[in-house]
Amino acid sequence: MKFIVSSSALLKQLSAINGVVTTNPVVPILENFLFEIKESLLTITASDLQTSMITEINVEAKEDGNIAVPAKILIETLKNLPEQPVTFSIDHDTYAVEISSDNGRYRLAGENATDFPKIPTVSNATSVDMSTEVLSSAVSNTIFATSSDELRPAMTGVYINLSPTNTTFVATDGHRLVRYRRVDIASQEAATLIIPRKALNLLKSTLPSENLPVTVEFNQSNAYFNFNNIKMICRLIDERFPDYENVIPAENPNVMTIDRSELLSSLRRIAIYANKTTHQVRLKLTGSELMISAEDLDFSNEANERLSCEHDGEDIEIGFNAKFLVEMLNNLSCKEVSLKFSAPNRAGLILPAEQDENEDILMLVMPVMLNNYV
Repeated sequence: MKFIVSSSALLKQLSAINGVVTTNPVVPILENFLFEIKESLLTITASDLQTSMITEINVEAKEDGNIAVPAKILIETLKNLPEQPVTFSIDHDTYAVEISSDNGRYRLAGENATDFPKIPTVSNATSVDMSTEVLSSAVSNTIFATSSDELRPAMTGVYINLSPTNTTFVATDGHRLVRYRRVDIASQEAATLIIPRKALNLLKSTLPSENLPVTVEFNQSNAYFNFNNIKMICRLIDERFPDYENVIPAENPNVMTIDRSELLSSLRRIAIYANKTTHQVRLKLTGSELMISAEDLDFSNEANERLSCEHDGEDIEIGFNAKFLVEMLNNLSCKEVSLKFSAPNRAGLILPAEQDENEDILMLVMPVMLNNYV
């Protein structure tokens, strides 16, 4: 089997799916890309058993065939080649792969393509369409709040609830929660699914910058994303997601509206002086003034700043983990944010002061009890 392809075009396609390949996979052949040629179309697959990505590129080929090619050495070779046509020659008896370029020849050991795991196919799937812009926004606004605790697998992914009127994306790690709702995405059939964090990170890094349509299909066990000439298939998390709606306080009489960038900058400075274990900062609302303070008694460090804000409600003092507040505010793009509180021992809510007509963002963060502050 022999085919000719542009070195830079092939590298671009391989780089898009290379994130799936792990260094020490369960099955050694997963360190390879699966190359399959049919009618001069090269289909390239990468997989880690949980997530698979497939891309396609046109090549010059006179015959069909397949081979598994070592991913790392192939990527490194192409990265260091200037743009030029390269010829791949495959010996199906020995699975040897020879790459010929203007500079020289490179020989590497491939593997039998039949040993590569079969990729799941779409069957009995529910389908929903969205744009890359919407999908990217949904992933960016939620993925940072997922848990890394493998003992609670449901929280290690993003929960998606599709309904005829909207689609809700939710992520939580038990200390904070993000609910991102889109009214411009809907499904005729109500459905729920949990997509793993790794798959969403790969998706986020692969989605093109231009706004293109994405087809999302899913069944009981897998989700399929199709855009440009890339397909991604990932196994869903088969667990029950926590009842997140019950955690969100319904009554929040204390509402503060403040410039997001000012609050973010202040928290970043004050957090430097917080205890390195609790990362606790204290927010004290008095009238239209917010005092942010932190101290680390172990090193006699302390800091405080005053900011002006709009405040509706009673004076309140509440403690939060600064890292969580900074991360949440950093993931918002609005000019002003509203912070809503009910009591010092109840969760606080963060949301844009003005919401886009198609999206509804709500972020929840659990308090750090102030009696631990002393």
